Amino acid sequence: MELRTSFVRIAYLALALACAPSALAQRFITVASTTSTEQSGLFKHLLPIFEQKTGIEVRVVALGTGQALDLARRGDADVVFVHAKSAEEEFLREGHGVRRFPVMYNDFVIIGPKSDPAGIAGGADAPDALRKIKNASAAFVSRGDRSGTHIAEVNLWALAGVDIAKDKGPWYRETGQGMGPALNTASAMNAYLLSDRATWLAFNNRGDLAILVQGDRRLMNQYGIMLVNPEKHPSVKRADGQAFVDWVVSPEGQAAIADYKIAGEQLFFPNAGEPGA
Repeated sequence: MELRTSFVRIAYLALALACAPSALAQRFITVASTTSTEQSGLFKHLLPIFEQKTGIEVRVVALGTGQALDLARRGDADVVFVHAKSAEEEFLREGHGVRRFPVMYNDFVIIGPKSDPAGIAGGADAPDALRKIKNASAAFVSRGDRSGTHIAEVNLWALAGVDIAKDKGPWYRETGQGMGPALNTASAMNAYLLSDRATWLAFNNRGDLAILVQGDRRLMNQYGIMLVNPEKHPSVKRADGQAFVDWVVSPEGQAAIADYKIAGEQLFFPNAGEPGA
């Protein structure tokens, strides 16, 4: 009887050990984020640090900011990590988010062919550069996907006095895709486009493209993070999602963001403590 009892205990122990990795693997959160944080390589740098510290797996759904927020509106994400402050604030007003925290910033740049048919190279006035591109009917690639980059682009057209929805012509091509595919399209077409600097630095298929306009304060690209509201979406993993938010804005998370570089160049600049960012 004792021998049989021992065998039963061993069998239960073996079953428990076999199930343990599976149980641990179930502790995860879903983060709806932008293609720039994914395609720049930032998440490949950050997430292993967080996962090793907490045991929480982070599963990223990389979309344009508008699509990422829509995913969260359906309750299909625990955290949003995006870069369009006006859209983030609307998300909060609707009650879908708990609180927005600034995380980091970098900047947008206007990329274009080195031959520069619109004559914008070396400028620091982004709206003026877009106006020149339109006047020259020079090929321009837009993401056209309600992403943070697309929202910034549309705002810059407006500052240039251009209603791009009405004034676009055959020279203006909307891809409806992320930053990487848009860059690939621009490279193939030898066209202009607006890109976040981080994805551009991580992009290898540059062809004849180069940064032509940069340094305009209106090209600043701010990122924010929010826990999706568990009161509105009961499926949200409140504790683990908040743990990720807290880590990203903590000194450790902010230092990890600052440490991410490509060819010695820092891609993102942490500013979680900056009021109003």
